Amino acid sequence: MIKDKELLDSEIEELVRVVEEDDGTDKKKRGRKAKNKQYFTKETENAILLYNSLTNDHDRNRVYDAYIKYPFDKLVENIIHTFKFYHFDVPYEDVKHEVVAFLNEKIHKYVDPSKGKAFSYFSIIAKNYLIIHNNANYNKFKATEQLEVIDESRNVMNEIAREEDMAEKSEFMDLFVTYMDKNLSTLFKKQTDIHVADSVLELFRNRQNIENFNKKALYILIRDRTGVKTQYITRVINIMKDSYAEMYYNYRHTGFATLNRDNKSEFLE
Repeated sequence: MIKDKELLDSEIEELVRVVEEDDGTDKKKRGRKAKNKQYFTKETENAILLYNSLTNDHDRNRVYDAYIKYPFDKLVENIIHTFKFYHFDVPYEDVKHEVVAFLNEKIHKYVDPSKGKAFSYFSIIAKNYLIIHNNANYNKFKATEQLEVIDESRNVMNEIAREEDMAEKSEFMDLFVTYMDKNLSTLFKKQTDIHVADSVLELFRNRQNIENFNKKALYILIRDRTGVKTQYITRVINIMKDSYAEMYYNYRHTGFATLNRDNKSEFLE
């Protein structure tokens, strides 16, 4: 972690060079090429961490302008168009600038990348902000406009939920598997319980290669691997489900996923 201190221009240049090297790129100039489709990269995440470590406003502005401004603008722009947040009574550019300003208000909270990627964290913040303001304006629009100009068959919230599930649950599942791997011995004391839980996690790890997601078929796979009865598997899964629900709730509302569990334990008796 970079120490919080005043930095000279030469030191800033060195830190910027480190940011670029961490991204695995070989760039001779700061900024972003127009053809690069990966607008929010590991370089962006490192730049946000660097920005938060600095105390000098001049240095912070240099890092922001070079590495963060464009990704934030593009992130908000894509979210607005992807989820069709068009029910605003001000111009599109004003909406975008307002959301980017809101991201800047929250940027200081992103200090620990082990809890989740910066892209997911700021995407959730932007989407939640837009959902609240978009829906408020949509309701006003419905109350004042003729019914025939409104597409009543479209469920905006369901569309948003489906898109969010596809974009976020894949990354979250990886985080959940990591969390369970680190905390199996805390959640479970019996070796059999750990073996069952690990068998379930193995299905999660290989979910991209599983064609049949039928519940009965998956139970058979776990039972064949562990040699225990279905009722026992269910008891283990129920504890895993509780951990999943708690962790996912925090992830959806904060953009973070805590990977270390408190000393409080849950055991199968």
